[in-house]
Amino acid sequence: MSNRKNAFTSKDQEAWTKFKMECAQEIGHLQYVKENNDHYKGDVSARQNGLEGGPIGGQMVKRMIEMAKSQLK
Repeated sequence: MSNRKNAFTSKDQEAWTKFKMECAQEIGHLQYVKENNDHYKGDVSARQNGLEGGPIGGQMVKRMIEMAKSQLK
């Protein structure tokens, strides 16, 4: 079983970050990506954080599904 800390190599992490940034840019949420927004957010509600960052994860899943479907054809 792999250790979560070692699941990604640095090359994998760079590719994942690039993918996340592309997805965020597509939906206009680039300012909410952790790499661009590293200020303290402890005073922000969970609801607000979800509204800002949640759509990024949703877009990532949509793109991964599209990639998988195209590979099946």
